Order: sequence, then C-alpha cells, then structure tokens
Amino acid sequence: MFDLNGMYNSQNDQVWAVNRAEADKKGGIKQMQNFPQKVMVWLAVCSKGVSPLVILDKGTVNHDRYIKEELPVALKFGNKMFGDDWTFQQDGAKPHTHHLSQKWCNDHFPAFIDKDHWPPNSPDLNPLDYSIWDE
Repeated sequence: MFDLNGMYNSQNDQVWAVNRAEADKKGGIKQMQNFPQKVMVWLAVCSKGVSPLVILDKGTVNHDRYIKEELPVALKFGNKMFGDDWTFQQDGAKPHTHHLSQKWCNDHFPAFIDKDHWPPNSPDLNPLDYSIWDE
C-alpha cells in the first residue's frame, strides 16, 4: 500500500497558445494569489482500491499529526483489504522519516519498508507522486 500527503497546485496546469486571446479561449492564465487557500489531504492506494480520504485541518503535518491522524487510517484500511498480509511504504517526507513515525510503522504494520531500505529515485514505486499529485 502506498501513502502520500498532497496539496493540489493549479499552477501545474498549463495552457499552450500563440497569443493571449487564444489562451483565454482555452482557459486563460490564473493569477497567483499571495496567500491562496489550501486543502491538505491524505490517502492511500493499493491493488484493491483507495482508502478513505483524510482532510486535514489547517497547519502543516509534522510527525505527531502524521502518527495520530493518518497512520491509523492506513492501518485500518490495509487490514480491511489484506488482513495481515501486506506491506506499507511511504515517501521520504520529513513526517514519514521521523524516528517516531518509523517506530510506529514498525510496531503496527504487518510489514514496513523503512527509510533506510527505500530505493531513491523510484517513480514506479511512488504512483501517487507521479500520477495523482503531479497532475
């Protein structure tokens, strides 16, 4: 099962046009706001489906919030889908690699790929990074 925190960024959307009038017909250009509203979400995916979406309150996600608000959802979802025969993996975000997060994962998941055994630069092992949040 894969997990990832993410924030949608409309500036990743591009319009190709030869002039401004054509760009406006295709959706135009969005002006950047100084302090845009943001929504932080978490979800997990696996071969059997997608976890419940967790919408996080304002603020950043540190290791404590990750352990309290996200990992229990991942554990419940993984156990529901696979029983006790599954492996949890995550990316290298700071809340994920914190020693307390790593300990929680080792203590609770049936199997877990820790930060020291995760292969770097592996987009094939990070489907959410490259097919959902990068859109």
